[in-house]
Amino acid sequence: MSSRSPGIVLWGFPVIYLGWAYLFWSLILGSDSSVWELPNLLFFLLGGASPLLAAFLLVWMQSGKAGLLVLRHRLLVGRRLSMPWLLVILTYWLFFNLVMAGIAWFLGISARPFDIHWELFRDPSGLLFLILLSFVFPAVEEVGLRGVYLDALLRRFSTGMAALINGVTWAVWHAPFVWFPGYYANTTFNPAIYWWLPMIICTTVLITQVYIGTGRSIIAVLLFHGMMNFTGELLGISSDMYPFLLSGYAVVALLLLLYWSNNRMPGQSHKKGSE
Repeated sequence: MSSRSPGIVLWGFPVIYLGWAYLFWSLILGSDSSVWELPNLLFFLLGGASPLLAAFLLVWMQSGKAGLLVLRHRLLVGRRLSMPWLLVILTYWLFFNLVMAGIAWFLGISARPFDIHWELFRDPSGLLFLILLSFVFPAVEEVGLRGVYLDALLRRFSTGMAALINGVTWAVWHAPFVWFPGYYANTTFNPAIYWWLPMIICTTVLITQVYIGTGRSIIAVLLFHGMMNFTGELLGISSDMYPFLLSGYAVVALLLLLYWSNNRMPGQSHKKGSE
């Protein structure tokens, strides 16, 4: 993004991001065919391109080719990832899930929090599908949702408000996934709206901290997002764990919101209209 006002992104991104996606995804909802079968797969992929479509269009309108080159640089160049941050990105979700599983087992919430899927490493097609869901799809999301939209929000609002707006927008985009026929057929994940959407918002708070802490690195949030997906699927988190996991997500998110409210984050600008 350039130093120009983020105003057009603040309203333009959610309009394109949600409008384009729902235009195609509405054709899938209520279908008797799996989302992975034609023509539903085509509709899903077209709608799923909305984060990139919104990002490229808005960056081009604001900064032209130079802006797109900057966006590409922030995606491909990983020099901002210090060793401490890389360790956090690669291990956070494993550590978090293990801690929450231990608490759940101790409290009697789940007798078997995990069912680790080691067989995935003996099934190339299943592993490829998992990698696709875990990292490729998040790559499409993070470029626009964080690299462009969150970036603009952080230059207009406080860190906490920017994270919450970004999270709610992301949750609304994901809501139809629950009703896409067969979308989670090859995974152990079976989300329910009442705990999944709040979890998405809380996750955005964590992603915002990674984004700020790594100097607005898109590759950092992409890896963090992907490791969340990959770790959860590899561990085979039981269905009775997810509502309980939300409490852990909420605690971490609340701590970050409280921290941000008492500490102005690096690079944050609150001067409206003067960016």
